[in-house]
Amino acid sequence: MSGHSKWQQIRRQKGVNDSRRGALFTRLGRELVVAVREGGGGDPDANFRLRMAVQRARAANMPMDNIERTIKRATGAEGGASFDEIVYEGYAPGGAAIMIQAMTDNRNRTVAEVRNAMNKNGGNLGEAGCVDWIFEQTGIIEIALEGHDPDELSLMAIDAGAQDVDEPTDGDEALVVYTEPSDLDTVRKALEAQKLNLTRAETVLRPKTKVELDEKASLQTLRLIDRLEDLDDVQTVYTNADIADEYAEKYEG
Repeated sequence: MSGHSKWQQIRRQKGVNDSRRGALFTRLGRELVVAVREGGGGDPDANFRLRMAVQRARAANMPMDNIERTIKRATGAEGGASFDEIVYEGYAPGGAAIMIQAMTDNRNRTVAEVRNAMNKNGGNLGEAGCVDWIFEQTGIIEIALEGHDPDELSLMAIDAGAQDVDEPTDGDEALVVYTEPSDLDTVRKALEAQKLNLTRAETVLRPKTKVELDEKASLQTLRLIDRLEDLDDVQTVYTNADIADEYAEKYEG
C-alpha cells in the first residue's frame, strides 16, 4: 500500500465539489468532444475513453441531456467547435515539476494564459519534454467506502488486478486504487460486478518521484495550481510536489 496526503485528496475532490459548476461543465464537455473524436465514435460501450468521460461527467452531476447533446455535436449531428489537446510542462516554486493538460480552440490564447499564470505565481514554463519523464500513465479507480472495511476492499481490488492501493486515512470517503492503464477497464468491471460504488475511473499522470517542499514553496505551489486550474482551457494539472498536510490545511484554511 502507498500513502497519500490530505492535499492530494482535496485536489481529487475539487472537480466534483467545484461551486463554479458552469466552468466545470465546460471542461467536461470538451473532454466528451475529444473523447468522441479521438477515441472512436459516440458509443460509450465501444469507446473506452468516452465511457470514462461520461462517467466523470455523471460523477459531477452533469445532466444526461447535456452529455447526450455534447456527444451528438461531437459526432457531427450538430455543429460545434474543434478542440486540440495540448500539454505544457514546467516548474513550480521550489523546483517541483508541473504538467498542464489543456483543450483549446485557440492555441495562442491558451499558451499566453498559461505562461502568464506561471510567471505571476512563481512558476516557469519549460520546453516540451523537460519534465514528462517524471510522470507515467496510470489507471486510477476510487471506490466509495460506504461502511466497507478498507482492508477487505483493498484485497478485492488486488484480486481484481489492481497494482497498488492507497492506505486510507481518517476522513477518507473512498479507497484509491491504481492499475496499469491497459487494465483499468478490466479492473473497473470486476469491481462493479461485486456491486461496489466506483466514484472515479480514469487514466492519470502519476509521478515516479516526488519533491518535498517547505512551507513557503508549498503555499506558492498550491496557489499556482489553483490559478492554472482557474483557466478555462486547462483540464488538469499534475505535479510531483510533496506537500505536508499542515501546509495544505493552512492554505485551505
